[in-house]
Amino acid sequence: MQNKKQLTLELAYLYPRLLNIYGDRGNILALRYRCNARGINLNVTTIEIGENIQGDKFDIYFIGGGQDQQQQLVAGDLLQKKSVIISAIDSDAVFLAICGGYQLLGKYYRTKDGNELKGIEAVDIYTLAGEKRMIGNVICKLLDSGERIVGFENHSGKTYFGSGVKPLAKVIQGSGNNGEDGYEGIRHKNVFGTYLHGSLLPKNPYLTDEIILLALERKGLRLPELIIDDAIENIAHKKAEKISY
Repeated sequence: MQNKKQLTLELAYLYPRLLNIYGDRGNILALRYRCNARGINLNVTTIEIGENIQGDKFDIYFIGGGQDQQQQLVAGDLLQKKSVIISAIDSDAVFLAICGGYQLLGKYYRTKDGNELKGIEAVDIYTLAGEKRMIGNVICKLLDSGERIVGFENHSGKTYFGSGVKPLAKVIQGSGNNGEDGYEGIRHKNVFGTYLHGSLLPKNPYLTDEIILLALERKGLRLPELIIDDAIENIAHKKAEKISY
């Protein structure tokens, strides 16, 4: 029988000072709230530029979004952490990456002038700068469960997939990865990459619980059975669905 002492998860929060645009830090708060409600201790360790990651320590990784300047500042440092992060992904650690952080998990982001910001190649995607900014509220349907998720996108980068890559969701309203193929985000192993800010998890308790569940299952633990009152979260979710793009 699992006990409270066992129910501890470790989360690595990458570059919170630089990659925290459009309320991305709210994703950490949502994870901590829903963990605490179930008696799960979520320890959050911030990792900034120049700081090492103890790769086998963490169950969950989070990286937020930022403007091009912030992405450029962290890209080189992230490359120094490449082997640790890829090893964690291969061992089924859960990874939530938002917007700029999502792009940096791929091969590269190519700017309009042809310069390439190199990613860590953890997933087979690449991003090209587009002419049009894709901005507004998004409604999607998760491919694996059919659950609807909502969020806010604001990006000009257009992300495309290589072979064998699975999207996270089908776009109902909004642009998603590139405004062309009708898909949003990526799902690879336990990696969730997405353009959705807003922040994402407070308005989507199903997705928050899925991340917690996967992190626990990786350690051979179960998600404690507990009905959480999602009234406020559901109000936020439904309001976002009603706002026209």
